Amino acid sequence: MSDTPSARHSLTVVYNPVKVDDLVAAQELVAKAAARHGWEDPAWIETTEDETGEKQGREAVRAGSDVVASLGGDGTVRAVASALVGTDVALGLLPGGTGNLLARNLDLTLDDLANSINVAFAGADRRIDLAWAELRREDGSTDRAAYLVMAGFGLDAKMLSNTDEELKAKVGWLAYVAAIRTALRDENRMRMRYRLDRHRIRALSAHTLIIGNCGSLPANILLLPTAAIDDGRFEAVFLRPESAWGWTQIMGKVIWENGVLRRTRWGRKFVGRDVDALRYVKGRRLEVVLSRPEEIELDGDGFGRASALRTWIDAGGLIVRVPPGEHRPSEERADPQERRETRPEGPPPAGALPGEAEDAELPGEVTAEESLPTP
Repeated sequence: MSDTPSARHSLTVVYNPVKVDDLVAAQELVAKAAARHGWEDPAWIETTEDETGEKQGREAVRAGSDVVASLGGDGTVRAVASALVGTDVALGLLPGGTGNLLARNLDLTLDDLANSINVAFAGADRRIDLAWAELRREDGSTDRAAYLVMAGFGLDAKMLSNTDEELKAKVGWLAYVAAIRTALRDENRMRMRYRLDRHRIRALSAHTLIIGNCGSLPANILLLPTAAIDDGRFEAVFLRPESAWGWTQIMGKVIWENGVLRRTRWGRKFVGRDVDALRYVKGRRLEVVLSRPEEIELDGDGFGRASALRTWIDAGGLIVRVPPGEHRPSEERADPQERRETRPEGPPPAGALPGEAEDAELPGEVTAEESLPTP
C-alpha cells in the first residue's frame, strides 16, 4: 500500500456515543469533508456496551469501506483496529476520550477534529505493527485480544481498576492521581516465570510489567524509550522498586532521562545504564505465567484478571491514515516474514511454560543480573 493519498471513495465512522459530546456537529463535519473530497456519503455505526467496535468494524469492511474511522476512546480504537488487521482497509483516528494513545504515539493532532477528519479522507497510508495478547483466565478459559500501544500487569492495571469513571470524564487524566495513590499502597509483588523469544525460561518478582508496541503516555511521558511502532518488536519494562529509593530511580529514569535527555542527540550521551528498580527488554514474543491471577490492562482499559499471558507482535498488520509527508519510519523496519514467525500455535501456558514439569513451583527471587536476558 502506497503512503500517498489514494482515490478512496467510501468511509465509515464507528463511534462510541458515550465519548462524543456533539454527534450532530461531528456528522456535519464528516459530511462536508466527504463532499469536498468527492467521496460517497459516510456511514455511521454506533458501538454498544457489549459490542465495542470490532463487530462494527467487520461490518464496515464487508460493506466495502476503504477507510474505517474510530471516534471514541482508546478502547474503541483498539476494537475497530482488531477488525481491520490483515485487510487493505485503513484506520482513521478521530480524537475522543482522554487518552488518544495511538494518535499520541503517531504525533497526530489530538484537539482538532476537523483536521483529523481531513486526514482520514486525504491522508497517507502507513503500515504499523500491533500486538496480540492471549490470556488464561482464573477459571482456565482463554481469550485473545489485540492492543496497539501497551499491555500491563501490576500498578497500571490496578490504577485503572481504582479510577472513578465519572471523575475521569470530568477532569481527564487528573482522575488517575487518586487511583495511583491507592495502587501504590499495594505492596504485593508479582512472582512470575517468563520466556522472551527463544531465551531460556526465567523467574522474577516485580511490582509491574508493561509491554509496549510504542512508548508514550499522556503528559508527554516517554515510558518505553526505544519502542517503535513499525520495527516488528515490543519493548517491555519490569518495575522492581524495593523502597522509596527504588521509586526515585524509576522517576529519574522515566521523567529525566526518557523525558529530557533522550530527546536530543547531546542528551543521549548522558543516559545511564539500567537500574535494579527498572529493567528494559525487547523482543517479538513473550510468555508469562504468574503465581496468582492479576489485573491486566490493554491500551488503558481494564481487561479483568489473568494467570498467564502470551503476547506477540503482528508486524505491519495494520494500516493507519496519517498526514501526507509525515510518515517517518523507524530506523529498524520489520520484515514481513515476522508476521508468520511470531504467531503462536496454541493457547497461552497454564501452570507451567513449555518444557517445564506441570507441578513445578515458582522459585524465590533471582537477582536482576540473572533475571533479564539481553535483547
